[in-house]
Amino acid sequence: MVHLSVNVNKIATLRNSRGGNHPDLIYLSKLILEAGAHGITVHPREDERHIKRRDVFDLREFLHSYNRDKKKKIEYNMEGEPSPRFLDLVLEAKPDQATLVPVTPGEITSDHGFDLKKDSSELKTYIQKIQNAGIRVSIFMETDLENLKLVKETGADRVEFYTGPYAHAFDQSPEQGKSVFESFKKAAEFLQNQKIGINAGHDLDHFNLPLFSRLPGLEEVSIGHRLMSYALEVGLAQSVREYLKALN
Repeated sequence: MVHLSVNVNKIATLRNSRGGNHPDLIYLSKLILEAGAHGITVHPREDERHIKRRDVFDLREFLHSYNRDKKKKIEYNMEGEPSPRFLDLVLEAKPDQATLVPVTPGEITSDHGFDLKKDSSELKTYIQKIQNAGIRVSIFMETDLENLKLVKETGADRVEFYTGPYAHAFDQSPEQGKSVFESFKKAAEFLQNQKIGINAGHDLDHFNLPLFSRLPGLEEVSIGHRLMSYALEVGLAQSVREYLKALN
């Protein structure tokens, strides 16, 4: 089974636009898990435009309690740039997984993977420190095979594929999506041979997931924007259930 980790950034964005605690991030995270999701993802950016520092720890405590009461293992995934700020936050919050993502100041959303020809040395340092705390590390990557050949030397446990190009192609037509999917398939097969785990995320939805879920070795998808957008039509719990159905 491919796991679904729901990114709750958009809930925090809506809350922050008005102040106060509506919508309630913890309450809606519980609805997401009750609908069957396997994990919660947050990306606490430096400007706190969605997830705030306190949210990181409120969610951690909620998930600890939820796992204990339900006798489940719901994973907590934190995304962020390789920086002293994010490293300190990860080491204090101790999520199950830290996903390192290249961040450009002022960007609307993450829109590219690491270039390991220039980023590998810095990443290796951060990865080692996070892994020493018992936390699994994934790094955000595209499908270029020459770049992926350098993943092993960083020490990363997993790669999270940036799936924007696939999703945007699929939006044009399923045939275009299938064509782009082939590059992801070749990249995934290479990573499998390297014993590196595979995650994916960015603009995946209930239309393009049935194909993408066939990616060799895929373990987890992290989805926020499109799942939350669809929830405006059908409700949050139903959106999660339909994404799980599409995924598996």
